[in-house]
Parts: sequence; structure tokens; C-alpha cells
Amino acid sequence: MNLWKKTLDLLFPRRCPFCGRVTGGELLCAPCADALPITGEHPAAEGTFGRCAAPLYYERQVRDALLDFKFRGKMGGVDCFGELLSDCAAGSFAGEFDTVSWVPVSEQRRRERGFDQSFELCRAACRHWGVEPTPTLRKVWDNPPQSGIHAPEERRANVLGVYEAIPPNVWGRRILLVDDILTTGATLTECARVLRESGAAEVVCLTLGRKR
Repeated sequence: MNLWKKTLDLLFPRRCPFCGRVTGGELLCAPCADALPITGEHPAAEGTFGRCAAPLYYERQVRDALLDFKFRGKMGGVDCFGELLSDCAAGSFAGEFDTVSWVPVSEQRRRERGFDQSFELCRAACRHWGVEPTPTLRKVWDNPPQSGIHAPEERRANVLGVYEAIPPNVWGRRILLVDDILTTGATLTECARVLRESGAAEVVCLTLGRKR
């Protein structure tokens, strides 16, 4: 196995998802480890969604890496993203959740894109805890993408009623809900509302990036 891994590393060297440098087997290159816009000692934000922690601010190379992942299907950084997410959740919400879930895309969007980006982030984080993601929501309407809407009130209206809970996986659970980006918080607010109204005991949120 070691020989096989070394061969793969030689043929397909691991690259930093934020700058593309060969990392020598590390998940993140040293320059980016020093230069990324980290949220630092205050990773959690509060809003109508409750609390949401993020390891990084959504700017510069973080924004580029997330857009490459989400819209161009560049999956090479998922392991790195998962480690950043799991470390952030452990520091922000240790002992506060017993179920890890994600904000799902619609089935139509998943077919078009080929994957669900929030599920992939959730699954990558879960690998560090030795658990499997639990589906707690389904998207019942393929609404227009939030990325094309800028006014906060329009973003809020765009997601109203588009999610429904999966009751057996929600009732009494303390849920860590994973998404890719926190901007206005409209999507997380709607998802958290649906989960709480469906019997979740607690909902805390986790994204890879958030706006300052």
C-alpha cells in the first residue's frame, strides 16, 4: 500500500486547493497556511439562523477555491476543506451536536452539477469523526440560485418553502448543519427554521467561508 501511495503521489502530486502549488503530500501549502484569511479566535457569527462557525473568510483565494469547487467540479481540495471544517466545529461546538447534516441542492441541480457541494463538504468533515452524514432536509423546489440575487430581502424570499424536513432524522436531534458559504444567511435561516419547527432540539451551522 505504501508503494502504491508513493506511486500515486509521484504521478498525481497533491496540490494546494487555494493556490495550486505542489504540497509534498500536505493538505495545504505553507504559504497559504500563513496567508489565508482565517476567522481566528472568533469563528462564529450570530444571526437569524442562530450561530454559524466558519474557519475562513470568503475572500481572495478562498473565494476562488470555493468557486472552482462548486461550479467547476474541482474536487482535489475536499480533504483539506474537510479538515478545516472539522477543526472549526470541534473548537466552536464541541459537545453541542449529535447529528451532522447538510444543506441539500435540488435533484435537478445535483444532476446538472454532478454532485452536491455541501454534502461533499459534510462527508469530508465527517471522516475526521468516524461518522456518516445524516440527511435531515430535502429540497422540494429548484429555485433560482442565490448567487444571482443580491438584495437580502429577495434572497430570503427566494428560499422560503423550498426545503422540507425528514422527520425521523430530525426529532430531538442536536444538528450540525453544513453549507459552503455564509453571505446574508438567508438559506441557513430557512433551513434552521424548518429543522426547529420539525422537532430538532438544536441547530448550529458550519460553513467553509463567510463574509466579514
